[in-house]
Amino acid sequence: MVPIHRRWRLIRQISNGVAAACVAAAVLVLCAAGIHGSPAIGRALDPGHGAWVPAADAQLPKPEVLAAAGLTGPTLVSFDPQGIASVQAGRLTDAMVALGYLHARFRLTQLDLQRRVAEGRLSQLVGASGLASDEFELRLGLLRTARQEWAAMPMNSLGARLLIAYARGVNDYLAALRGDGQWPTEFSLAGVYPARWTPVDSLAVQGYLAQQLDYTTSPLDYAVLAGSLGISRTMRWLPVQAAGPQHPFDSGPYRPRQLAPIAPATGTASQRAGGGTAQTSAGVSPGPVSPPAVTVVRSAVAALALTGNVSVGHAALSSVGSAWAINGAKVRGGGSMLAGAAALPGFMSSGWFQAAITAPGYDVTGVSLPGLPGIVIGHNKHIAWTLTSAQSQSALFYVEKTSRSHPGEYFWRGQWRPMRPVHYAIPVRGGPSKQLTVELTTHGPLLNVPRPSTPAISVQWTGSGGSPDVAALAAIGAAANFTQFHAALAAWHSPAVTFVYADRGGNIGAMAAGSFPVVAHGTPWLPMPGTGADDVAGLISYAALPLSYNPPGHVVAAAGQRPVGGTYPYYLGTSSNALDAADAVGADYAVLDRRSGIGPEGAVALQTSPVGELARQVVPRLLAALKHADLSSVERKAASVLRGWNHQMAVGSSAAAIWSVFWPDYLSATFGPWWRAGGVPVAADPVGLSVSAVGLARDLEYWTMADRSNPAFSPPGVQARTAATVMRAAFATAVAQLTATFQDSPSGWRLDGLTGEPVVYSAQIPVLGYGSRATATSPWLASEQLLGNALAGAGRPAGQAGTGWRMIVRLSPRPGAMAAEGIYPGGQSDNPASAWHDNLTTRWQNGGYFVLPQAGTPVTGRMRWEFLP
Repeated sequence: MVPIHRRWRLIRQISNGVAAACVAAAVLVLCAAGIHGSPAIGRALDPGHGAWVPAADAQLPKPEVLAAAGLTGPTLVSFDPQGIASVQAGRLTDAMVALGYLHARFRLTQLDLQRRVAEGRLSQLVGASGLASDEFELRLGLLRTARQEWAAMPMNSLGARLLIAYARGVNDYLAALRGDGQWPTEFSLAGVYPARWTPVDSLAVQGYLAQQLDYTTSPLDYAVLAGSLGISRTMRWLPVQAAGPQHPFDSGPYRPRQLAPIAPATGTASQRAGGGTAQTSAGVSPGPVSPPAVTVVRSAVAALALTGNVSVGHAALSSVGSAWAINGAKVRGGGSMLAGAAALPGFMSSGWFQAAITAPGYDVTGVSLPGLPGIVIGHNKHIAWTLTSAQSQSALFYVEKTSRSHPGEYFWRGQWRPMRPVHYAIPVRGGPSKQLTVELTTHGPLLNVPRPSTPAISVQWTGSGGSPDVAALAAIGAAANFTQFHAALAAWHSPAVTFVYADRGGNIGAMAAGSFPVVAHGTPWLPMPGTGADDVAGLISYAALPLSYNPPGHVVAAAGQRPVGGTYPYYLGTSSNALDAADAVGADYAVLDRRSGIGPEGAVALQTSPVGELARQVVPRLLAALKHADLSSVERKAASVLRGWNHQMAVGSSAAAIWSVFWPDYLSATFGPWWRAGGVPVAADPVGLSVSAVGLARDLEYWTMADRSNPAFSPPGVQARTAATVMRAAFATAVAQLTATFQDSPSGWRLDGLTGEPVVYSAQIPVLGYGSRATATSPWLASEQLLGNALAGAGRPAGQAGTGWRMIVRLSPRPGAMAAEGIYPGGQSDNPASAWHDNLTTRWQNGGYFVLPQAGTPVTGRMRWEFLP
């Protein structure tokens, strides 16, 4: 039997986004250890030696003619030596049948486990240890939303037809498995097999991915911090408009527009009225906390005990990508160029699935997401696009007024109203089903059970309204210019993201897409009273969302930064919702603004650069603070190492090792005393409440550079300090930690020896992993420049950004002049015994790329499938 602490740690990993494709860990760990008296499997799980070897899905494709239900004509699939699939079909729906089959053939574990997590059926696979995740997901309502969205979708719409076709492809492969019994090993070991795939499953997976990227508990975190540190200090350190240099891609001027109504699926008729002109300015004063702070804090802690620890997403982590586009003289030979590095949250060995798809009016190559039909990031013959995080606070939290004299009711707009209960029976492997009742208010589901000391908290999340993303992505893939591209995103609701664009006409742009709620009254960065006065008035109209098209500097860049200036008339979120922790976008602008004639090789160098921008800014200040300090011998040697550093986060660099330990210690030395004095309950939400929160990293950088006597350096009961004082103390702590770790002189310290971690299979089990890999561009190192993020710079643990798809597209009006290359780590197959499981990793880590297959051109060779109706 797996010990309780191991099972809890496992489910925590699963439910914190470590496992969009990774929940198979639970099955395999339980099987390996033995469950309910059954013997352990042991070496049977060792890839290359055990049960993986005979698995049919480990074999590479061979020439076949396959029957596929729902096809209208023959469809050809071919594979290049890396396993990248090219699909040619007479209709787009036929292409989606083939894509569904491919996803099931190579990513069935990922498909089924994403679905289980999203729909609250993890416990059916792993037992009672999955209940925390299941209960949270059923409360938040991804399954409810998916069912409502599918029921409301016209069956003749493009989105419905693509979802139906994709499900047919998945089910064609499942039918073949049922016929021959050659299930992937993890299903055979567990004795639990995937059910038929439905469009609702795809919509639930879409909601899960939106939750990963967009759902945040930041208002609950703010309430807790306000109760511990005081509202004034909280808003000074984590303000709506952050201090320091900003790099918006839309610098204005801005024009207020009529608000858009809330999507019908999200709320009541009164909520959907919308259409007003109410605004919440970025510069609005925080004002008093209402209801009283102590009540808000009790409520927030109660809700965070659920949402913070078992939520599969936390948007306050960091950006999940960076992107830029250039045109004009910036590009060698003219035209435009786009570069993007897009990550998926959590450890995924191969979250993306690369494909080239050709159908009438659709010739697209790029990456897809298993579970969804279509290409998410890529290019066609005319345009290229990528996406990254957007600053947004898409989740609003309400403290509902309840009373023991009105059981099952809440007070809203002057009346007691009944909550709507929804009942679930959660199947639990090895035990009885767990009954769950979720109470729904006009704002959304209750996240906790109300008690006299902990009032009910509900959440209104824009993702609960669904989003026609599948149809929007199909329209993007068919777009030939910016007008068509921008129009295709008008209906995109969730997740809120930033798209970056370039085309063969030499045009570039960046735009926010999604639902951004506007509260006419109240403080949306805190839980608000649910009695009606603080309800959402509407959404920022699409025409008023941040947008840049052909900027005069010929450069546009995005990495989750605040996209607008201080005069933007709408609230997008606070500094904790702006996710570019160490100003990676500023580093991109600094390089691109001063260069001209950039070619693909220059784009590669910039995209894979291991330069630590935050280190480049702060280390000179640190050295100045150490110049006249009384240092020990080892501290002097460490300082000498830093003086000769070029700020490259190279794996063998001792200076990079020093920096990667110093910065988190500096954060802790600055804010830790405040946290301890205020009694911040970090355990309620370790990500959102720890001193390594991304907003605090930007604060500390700004104070170090421009406000070195900020009162934050002098916590209660401590003699007045400056940045230099705190840096010296943090440096001493870091050197002591490194000395204990390496037991060597500073010149022998290495970044890879400090932060290198195993690259694991999606099941999160080391024996199924790729082994320890450490390079300057490895996502498992605290490399600041990884995907435009600052992992060490923000104090985040290495590896939380997930794995990234890197893509560079050079576009030119000249025929045949388009060139595109891309790569992601891992491989196309999630079977560790497959030759296509790990084959892309080494090149990705070494900064290499593969040429993207050209849509419409089948790959010659042995590996071809022909699907027939």
